[in-house]
Amino acid sequence: MKPLIVIPAFNEEENIKELVPEILNLRKGFDILIVNDNSTDKTGEVAEQLARKYSEVFVLHRKSQPSLGRAYLDGFKWALEKDYDLIFEMDGDGSHSPRFLPKFLEKIKDYDLVIGSRYYQGRLSVINWDIKRVFLSLAANLYARIITGVPVSDATTGFKCFKRQVLEKIDLDKIFSEGYSFQIEMNWRAHQAGFKIGEIPIIFYERRHGQSKLSTNIIREGLWILWKMRLKK
Repeated sequence: MKPLIVIPAFNEEENIKELVPEILNLRKGFDILIVNDNSTDKTGEVAEQLARKYSEVFVLHRKSQPSLGRAYLDGFKWALEKDYDLIFEMDGDGSHSPRFLPKFLEKIKDYDLVIGSRYYQGRLSVINWDIKRVFLSLAANLYARIITGVPVSDATTGFKCFKRQVLEKIDLDKIFSEGYSFQIEMNWRAHQAGFKIGEIPIIFYERRHGQSKLSTNIIREGLWILWKMRLKK
């Protein structure tokens, strides 16, 4: 099957120059699409340099307001147009280790969507998080499971693999979540459409370079959107 990894990147010039070679060194046949989300640093230039160096790397430049959800959706649409069979999503800040990618390839044989879980079977697997962030993440995941009814241990993770039929059946133009709740909405819509969702354990690392873009306000806003999602289904 033909796999593509969609990596959204907003001001991640240092991280993507390290991440891309690590993925390609696995030699598992991955192509990579870097979605430059209107970065204000040299992310776009670095992405183009990587595309010139590696035939497996492609770049999509977004010119509109930076949005994690919109960046992923543009990447998903690009992947479907190019006839990829497996579409991965992966953070561009180094928090998702490429060493888990082969495990996704194995698991996806039996599922339609595979999620890389930080809380697999009740075990917390994160590196360099303070207690406040752990509490916020655990609370957000519990809340999301209650509101959506999707039986996954990690509803907010951004490390995933979709079979193309999932993205084909979900109407991507109807996805309205843009930030923290985007991951939850994608899980929910896949579950509502009857697709089989599996999980694998991963370790989540704090970003390699730069500052986290996650804040309490972003989480709070994202969780309110869950009610809008349920009402608009």
